Amino acid sequence: MANKTTITYLTHPIQRFIRNEKSGGIVLGISVVLALIIANTSLATAYHHFLEHKLGFVFDGKAYLEYNLHHWINDGLMAVFFFVVGLELKREIVGGELSNPRKAMLPIMAAIGGMLVPALIYLLLNPSGAAHAGWGIPMATDIAFALGVLYLLGDRIPLSLKIFLTALAIVDDLGAVIVIALFYTSDISLTNLLIGLGFVVIMFIGNKMGIRSIIFYAILGIGGVWTAFLLSGVHATIAAVLAAFTIPADVKIREQVYMDKIQKHLSLFKRLDPKDSMPTLTHEQQQVLEEIQKDTQAAMTPLQKLEHSMHPLVSFIIIPIFALANAGVSLDMDWSGLLETNVAFGVGLGLLLGKVIGVVGFTLLFVRFKTSALPAGMTFKNLLGLGFLAAIGFTMSLFVTELAFADEAFKTQAKIGIFIASIIGGVIGYLILSKNKK
Repeated sequence: MANKTTITYLTHPIQRFIRNEKSGGIVLGISVVLALIIANTSLATAYHHFLEHKLGFVFDGKAYLEYNLHHWINDGLMAVFFFVVGLELKREIVGGELSNPRKAMLPIMAAIGGMLVPALIYLLLNPSGAAHAGWGIPMATDIAFALGVLYLLGDRIPLSLKIFLTALAIVDDLGAVIVIALFYTSDISLTNLLIGLGFVVIMFIGNKMGIRSIIFYAILGIGGVWTAFLLSGVHATIAAVLAAFTIPADVKIREQVYMDKIQKHLSLFKRLDPKDSMPTLTHEQQQVLEEIQKDTQAAMTPLQKLEHSMHPLVSFIIIPIFALANAGVSLDMDWSGLLETNVAFGVGLGLLLGKVIGVVGFTLLFVRFKTSALPAGMTFKNLLGLGFLAAIGFTMSLFVTELAFADEAFKTQAKIGIFIASIIGGVIGYLILSKNKK
């Protein structure tokens, strides 16, 4: 049983990942509702004032890295979120759904369609002016919410659909990272950028030299790459993704070798069983267990260990804090102001129509030309349902909103578009997919 559990841990990471998304999505939803409640009660002033408090470091009377809490959440805590996204991307590319070019082609194309069409719809409605900058907002899919809705349906949904949506959302995240890097950065300090890239190179060399210490990568990644990128003007979340790609994704001992070692350890442990009933282990038994632990660590990749250990932190602490800090939209507003610009319409229609048209249309197009085949269990109805679930934007869309606009009115309009489209998309996707028979 111990062997089977460990092998499952090593060979089926995607199943563990998507099992966590249901509860993560629920916590995220609660955080969004709580932020909306706070922003529309007497606590609103204190809420916004709290996020404006500044935090930094003082050395010799001079302040360094002094930013308000809102900035630290979006550039600091969210860097951890993007680090986990980077780990997922690398894991999928190395040995997951994106490792086989032919299998990966369909979700990649679906993701590309799901990014291009929403951006195009937004740009058609906002072709110029300050509102133009929001075209990246409807491109994103919130993987936690989307998979959370999918898993509410239980065994009505084949595993292949869950894997397809996961791969699509991960490629979507990669697209969002590229968009942020290329289009949502401030003035760039070339010196700090080169310093940050230098630390990335050192981490990469450490990987190739066989360094597997998490502490080594943490010190260089946070103290070097992230800090330098933060000061460079390139968004610090990009540093997190680059750092994640330097984390080793190989094992010290292979599965068969590991199983042979564990069998020997277990046999020895059994022979060392003391004759009398003792409540504690003998010294020899303790040594065997330590060897088992050592070999188990060697049979796991640092990348998967980090991803597995950091998912609860991201799902249940970082993303909820981000939602609390960014989803607080006051509904006591002049709603006619929404009609003065097309920001809300661009974001809402981009997500709700653009995602569906892009995901479904590009998928059917590539299947029609026999470039790829539909996954087992995929029907047009299921594909349509997944398209609507992909319209759930929340986390990434809110994040891009903060980067795209300085005008608070535009931010509010974009967030309302995100909320409305995400709720409608989630409900319609759920209703369509719930028609599947068990």
